Amino acid sequence: MSDGPVTLTADDRATRFWLAAAAAFLIVQIVTLALMGRIPICECGYVRLFEPGVNTAGNSQHISDWYTPSHIIHGFLFYWLAIVALPRAAFGARLTLAVVVEAAWELLENSPIIIDRYRTATMAIGYQGDSILNSAMDTVAMVLGFLFAVRAPVWLTVALAIGFEVATAIVIRDNLTLNVLMLVWPVEAVKAWQAAL
Repeated sequence: MSDGPVTLTADDRATRFWLAAAAAFLIVQIVTLALMGRIPICECGYVRLFEPGVNTAGNSQHISDWYTPSHIIHGFLFYWLAIVALPRAAFGARLTLAVVVEAAWELLENSPIIIDRYRTATMAIGYQGDSILNSAMDTVAMVLGFLFAVRAPVWLTVALAIGFEVATAIVIRDNLTLNVLMLVWPVEAVKAWQAAL
């Protein structure tokens, strides 16, 4: 039997507002990608939980791939950035900031200028951009990383980030660090090493 209507506190209302705002920014990302002409799912016509190929037509088209750990690390980094940028802000405001930054990156990453940059400067020679599904799931992966960083000790978060970077460097010869390096300051020796995979 209920004791009566549940009354939300100001903190509860603020949390709901910020979570709704974060969800709204994800929806804006999805709609904008559609307006940019991005395909909803892989042109292959099916959806995989994980795409194991790196330089394949399915990369960046399915729910997750070898670049998903990079987006989880984004969540770690954005959590720490939000603490510095918004030291007195509520959790929801920090999460919303992280979603805005990730969504902005996803839109930029799928613009012709960045797609072309990936093709010319990195190992992603045939990169066509993300499907809408993959891009949205990249943002979800960032949120999962953010939520992990909220709860986990700093040492564990750092260890996991290093583990992700080392594992993906070994398996696919790429990771977040190398990806940023090759986009900003391409190194021919790194490109040659990556191409030898």
